[in-house]
Amino acid sequence: MQARSHPYFAARFTALAHRGGWVTPADAPRENTAYAFGQALGLGYRYLETDVWASADGELVAFHDDRLDRVADASGPVGKRTWAELSAVRIGGIDPIPRLSDLLEEFATARFNIDIKDDNAVELLADLIERHGAGNRVCVASFSSARLREFRRRAPQVATATSPVGVAWATLAFGRRRPWPDPGLALQIPVRYENAPFTLLRPDVIRLAHASGRVVHVWTVNDAAEMHRLIDLEVDGLVSDDITTLKQVLIERGLWEDES
Repeated sequence: MQARSHPYFAARFTALAHRGGWVTPADAPRENTAYAFGQALGLGYRYLETDVWASADGELVAFHDDRLDRVADASGPVGKRTWAELSAVRIGGIDPIPRLSDLLEEFATARFNIDIKDDNAVELLADLIERHGAGNRVCVASFSSARLREFRRRAPQVATATSPVGVAWATLAFGRRRPWPDPGLALQIPVRYENAPFTLLRPDVIRLAHASGRVVHVWTVNDAAEMHRLIDLEVDGLVSDDITTLKQVLIERGLWEDES
């Protein structure tokens, strides 16, 4: 399948609010909350990026880290707590941790890019997407190739990002023209990764992805000059925390599609 034939990728350019993003840096600690997602939609964003973990009793929650400590008023592993326990936790001392099911209902017009963070979430996510009829407005990603394989087996019609193995193939192929080995429709990569000795995102990588019917999304970009540079390279989407700056850059480039 070509990415552009899937309803999820209908937008000319995909502007993704990273964990909901922030309008001002003061709101940064309120990541992955209904407040953050509501702010993004209020600015006219159509695409929201989030992460999911399974609670100890099988509820999917939107949360990034494996532990609560960094952003919440509690500590310990997310997956060791029941939903009743997690519902009492507050992010930044203010916001409850949301269930993914509630986000899909509350933000019924939004499209979600969902990163599966643990093995227990795979089956739960496939079932939840089916129950909500959300297959056309979700793209699923994971840093685990095994999780993505299992998710694809359970939900073959849902769009997915390229797996880590697929990313490695795309960025190390160096112009080879073998068939693209990964069914993911979106090559989602950072400009560079940790201590990698080379730049991941290069013109040849973008050309290879486009020639294979994929779109290219880059994370996480908060600098306006870098946003312009990547747009010049013809990427198809950007993931950002600074959703005010990203919106302004896309307006300047004639790529903003407002649904507010």
